[in-house]
Parts: sequence; structure tokens; C-alpha cells
Amino acid sequence: MRTNSPFTGILLLGLLAAFGGTAAAETVTVFAAASLKDALDENVKAYQANTGDKIVVSYAASPALAKQIEAGAPADIFISADLDWMDYLDRRRLIRTNTRLNLLKNRLVLISPSGSNVSVGIVPGFPLAKLLGDGRLAMADPASVPAGKYGRASLEALGVWKDVQAKVAPAENVRAALALVSRGEVPLGIVYRTDAKVEPRVRVVAEFPENSHPPIIYPAAATATGKSAATTFLDSLSKPAARAVFEKYGF
Repeated sequence: MRTNSPFTGILLLGLLAAFGGTAAAETVTVFAAASLKDALDENVKAYQANTGDKIVVSYAASPALAKQIEAGAPADIFISADLDWMDYLDRRRLIRTNTRLNLLKNRLVLISPSGSNVSVGIVPGFPLAKLLGDGRLAMADPASVPAGKYGRASLEALGVWKDVQAKVAPAENVRAALALVSRGEVPLGIVYRTDAKVEPRVRVVAEFPENSHPPIIYPAAATATGKSAATTFLDSLSKPAARAVFEKYGF
């Protein structure tokens, strides 16, 4: 004789959940360089629609994010705008090295407000100080933030850093430097090509020679305490659909 227990359904649901039959969506927290915002936001939206997982992204300068992870912030993935800050966490065993990959590349550009007609070629000794006049040069902090470090390296290689060092308006990240130019608060700025591409209020004056600074590489990795779902999302960023989005934004 068959007996139906009121607990049978509950028991089956419990077993399904335990063995993945009704797997709950996970929340993955990503710490990412500020310059990734537009492209990564689009990829996150597509990934969430396809998987049901929730991706929360915190954008800031790479050194600020790395220091937060070092201090115990609950990040599952770190995407840096340079190798140095990923290496910083790697040396402290705060990332899973086997998940690390070089995800993207970028270019450095000189920008002006969109209404400006300034024109110059970026060659050794180019007259940057003269172009600035009494104005200042917006760039991410050249002492620590990747975009600023690349910019300083390039200006040093081109022999003009000493002429403009005192005119630099350092910003906390590259998007803050972009904002100074877009609002017309400074006549010129140094940002990534991808930043200029998404801001209609600025124009690209010229690109910096790639051989004037270290390669601009964005490494990504799951953190040492990252959830298992973090590697799934990280892997998705190398797939053709995600790469097409990054390329659309200039990476």
C-alpha cells in the first residue's frame, strides 16, 4: 500500500537543491579599473541575462582597489589597468594565480575639449608646455595610478616631462581626468583611447607612440577568497561575444 507523506515534496526539494537541481543564483563582486566601466557594464548585463547570476562591479583606480582587497574587502575578481598592481596582490598570495590572464590592451591619447582646435603631433620634444599656456594637464596621479604612470613614462621618453610636471592636475583615476577635460576646466589631458571614445565632449588630439611607454595591459584574476562562480564569469570575458563588446569600446 502506497503512503503519501506531506514531507515527501519538501524532502525532494531539499535533495534537488543539495545536488544542484535547483541551484541558486550567486552574486559575484568584481573590482575593476575605472576605464573599464562602459564596456564591462555591457558585458555584465549580457552575462546576467544569460545566467541569472548577479555581478556587482566596483570601479576605481587600480591601486585603491588592490589596497582594499589587501585590507580584506570581499572581492571575487580583480581587473587591473596594469601588471604592477596585479603583481602586488600576487606577491601577497591574494589572487588565484592559475586564474590569472592578460585580458585586454589599450592605447594612450592626448585629448582636448571638443570645441578646441588645438593640433599637434606627438614626437620627441613636442611643445606640450606651450600648448598648455597658463592651463594645466589633466592626468591620473602619475605617482601610482596606471594611466598616470603610463603618461609620465611617455612624457619622460619624449623629453617633455620636466617642462610640464609643474602643470599637471593629478586626478584620482583616469575617468576623473577625463571629466576635467570634458568640463573645459583644463585645455588638455592624457587618458586611454577607450575613455575618449565614450565621452562626446572631448576630442582626440593625437595618440602617444606605443614605444614611448610600457605596454598597457589589463590583467584579471579571481581573488584567493573568490567564489566558484567567479571563474565562470572571468572565463566569459574571453569569449567571442564579450571580446566583440570590448573591441567596440576601443580595447
